[in-house]
This record gives sequence, C-alpha cells and structure tokens, in this order.
Amino acid sequence: MKGYLFSEYQPDKDKRTPFERLLDIFLEILTHTSGDVDEALDWLKQIDEEHQLTDDEYTLDDFVNELKEKGFLRDGSESGKGKPILTGKGEQAIRQRALDQVFGKMKRGGMGQHQTNQLGQGDEQTEDRRPFRFGDKLEQIDFSESFRNAQINHGIGTGFRMEEKDLEVRETMQVTSMSTVLMIDLSHSMILYGEDRITPAKKVAMALSEMIMRKYPKDNLDIVAFGNDAWEVSVKDLPYLKVGPFHTNTVAGLERAMDILRRRKTSNKQIFMITDGKPSCLKENGEYYMNSFGLDPYITGKCFNLARQCRKQKVPITTFMIANDPYLQEFINDFTEANNGKAFYTGLDGLGDMILQDFERNRRKRL
Repeated sequence: MKGYLFSEYQPDKDKRTPFERLLDIFLEILTHTSGDVDEALDWLKQIDEEHQLTDDEYTLDDFVNELKEKGFLRDGSESGKGKPILTGKGEQAIRQRALDQVFGKMKRGGMGQHQTNQLGQGDEQTEDRRPFRFGDKLEQIDFSESFRNAQINHGIGTGFRMEEKDLEVRETMQVTSMSTVLMIDLSHSMILYGEDRITPAKKVAMALSEMIMRKYPKDNLDIVAFGNDAWEVSVKDLPYLKVGPFHTNTVAGLERAMDILRRRKTSNKQIFMITDGKPSCLKENGEYYMNSFGLDPYITGKCFNLARQCRKQKVPITTFMIANDPYLQEFINDFTEANNGKAFYTGLDGLGDMILQDFERNRRKRL
C-alpha cells in the first residue's frame, strides 16, 4: 500500500484571456476615476509599465480596440475622433463587477418578491404543511406527502385510492414589493483624511442596484446624492458620481427621499443613508445656512423632525456611519431613536455585507 506522494506545488494558472484579465483591472480603475475613460487608460498604462501586464503579442492598443469591438467603449463624437466613452454595456459591466465584489457571485433568480411574516397564498414556499381546504390551488398540493398519507390511511390490500382528507398543501409566504431610497453623501469630507470613502459607497450603490434589477425586478430603488443640495441619480449615472466642495445637507437628502417614497404605491418603504459626517448645512427661502463647527442645534433639530415624520409614515431609516467620532455617533444615536430605525458604525470593509443583510432582513417582514 502506497503512502502519500508529494510534488512541487504548482499554482493554478490564470486561464482567462489577456482581454479578460485587463478588463477586470480596467473596470476597477474606472470606478475610481468616476467613469473617465482617458484617465483610466492612463492609469492602466502606468500599471502596465510597472508590472508588465501586456507583451508584444497583446498590447494596450489591442485591448482598447477590443473594448470597442465588444461594445464596452465608443468614440465620443460621431466623427470617430472624439475621446472614448463608456457605452451602456460598459456601465453595466461596472455594476456587475461591483455586485460580484460586494455581494458575491449571485445566481440569477426569477421574479423575486419580498416576503412578509404572514402565511397564505404566495410564491415563497415554507416547510409548514396543513390539510387541504376548499379553494387551495393545485400547485400548492404536496403530492409526495399526499400519496404517503393515502398509502398509510387505506393500505395496499384494499387497492390504492386517494381521498380529500389525504391531501396536504405546503404553506407559502404572502409576497409584497419594496421601495428603497439609498442616500449617498457627496460632501468633501468623503475624500478627506487620506481615505477614499466615496468609491466604496458607489460600489455598494451599484451592487444593490444590479441585485434588485436581477432578483427583485418589481422593486423600486432610487438613489439620492446629497451635498449642499440633494438630487436624484439614475442607475446609469452611478459610476460617474464625484465628491464636490460640498457641506452636508442631510435635511435636503431626507426631504428628497421622502418625496420619492410618497409617490411609490408600495406598502413597504425604507431609507438607507451612507454618510461620514455631521449635518452642516440646510437651505431655507433660497439661501444656505451653514455651520461646520460642531453640531448646530438648529440643523440637527430639523433632522430629528424629519426622522420623526418618517417614523409616523412607517419608513425606517438605516444609517451607515463611516466615522469613529463619539461626538458624531451620539447625534446618530439620537437621530435613530427619533426614527426608531437602525444605525451601523462601520469602516469601509464590510459595508456592502451589512447593507445586503439589512436589506434581506427587511424583506422578510412587513415594515
């Protein structure tokens, strides 16, 4: 009998094509350059010079040509002499990569819906069974258990037969749709202190958007960016978001999110807010009121009032606070208490996991 045979370790070779390897790096760079293709290609060239990503058989020019041939890029002008820009396919590829990075490689699902905590006729099966009742649908019947009951109740010797009392049905969960507004802080502090906080926030937004479009196509996801003001952002705009020289107008962001949710007809609504700083700005009668020094009671009071309004309208707010300042965390604690929502004090690592878990947890109950 032979024992174990050992040989020199040979790492698995990357079986991807040169294009596939470069595409993965290129899409990551594009997220950091806010969709600027020229800047991303310049970064890629510098990385290539340092790490020899390409060779004479496959150059960066070959890669750019293949990007255009495969529909990821197109020339920015009709004459074909403009700077290359992303196509819809390129934007979708960035969202797909964010989905894989943040939430893992998820299998494509069917027409997903959100579960409530009530049993009844629906799409999601549970492990609970009950006797058949008049009005139950044929597809609800658990035939394996029903045939088993018929065999036990009537035996083999008398000839097989099935009666109504033998039938069992599998319970399902009632389903509903969800309306979610994701608020993203674009104030200047999101890139201060040597830390890039906006890129992970954008990745989470892109991943959540792609997941909802694939897994829960009947859901609504709206994105609200806020700095000095607040404005709605479409899914296709996400890769291009940039931090500006903004203060943090949390009030405007919440007001815009609430306006969006009022227009939604779904019964389940929620707000996710990603921020790293205190509210320092609001706009009244067309003029800005700003105070970057400490927590201004007038501004925070407006925030608390909106949190309570959301609570009355049964719209929970989940805040993801990317900061470790106890002074700011105390404000978030008070804000969360006013809304009866939730707060997570987190760094950049694991932000996507927390948002996914909270999103999935909320879809299992009627809010």
